[in-house]
Amino acid sequence: MVYYFKSTAVDPPAFIYVGKDKVENEDLIKFGWDEDVWYEFHVDNHSSAHVYLRLKPGDSWTSIAPALLEDCAQLTKANSIEGNKKDNVTIIYTPWSNLRKDASMATGQVSFHDPKKVKKVHVAVRQNTIVNRLNKTKVEKFPDLQAEREADLREKRKAERIQREQQKAKEREERMHREELRWQKDHAYDDIMREEEMVSNQDQDSRFFEDDFM
Repeated sequence: MVYYFKSTAVDPPAFIYVGKDKVENEDLIKFGWDEDVWYEFHVDNHSSAHVYLRLKPGDSWTSIAPALLEDCAQLTKANSIEGNKKDNVTIIYTPWSNLRKDASMATGQVSFHDPKKVKKVHVAVRQNTIVNRLNKTKVEKFPDLQAEREADLREKRKAERIQREQQKAKEREERMHREELRWQKDHAYDDIMREEEMVSNQDQDSRFFEDDFM
């Protein structure tokens, strides 16, 4: 089961989802999207819910709106057994693509490919107004995460293919336009310099030259 939330801290609303337990977290780790940002309550030896924010295309994980960042952090704290009991906690977050998982790790446990791409946000206390607002949007679903990811990848490949085709068509049109301009430049005097329209001196009537000396 996956819990889905909608954050109205930004307009349009942002999409957040949370794994029910550490087993569910395994699938979320495996089948996340490139647009996802991963959040976890950061305390050694304590399990934590994995919270994911799905960014809109073109958005950057390094410039998340402060109000949305607070929503994600509060939701992460509230969904951690240990984190929900404590004040002044640290929530860490990183792009989904930075998560590293291998066979030696416990269920739900992750590491990072690049520790420098992990950011921290401090949460002083639980903000019930934020948590309650988010919980009102909570929806429980049983998604096929693998199928959803594969469908997303197909759509992205299709969009990339269309973009490449459009770029090739644009380059082809530009090349044809350049060739047309070059042809026009090379043949600009063709009509003036036609051989049949040119007249040599010996073809002129003798009176044509006599006029100059009269």
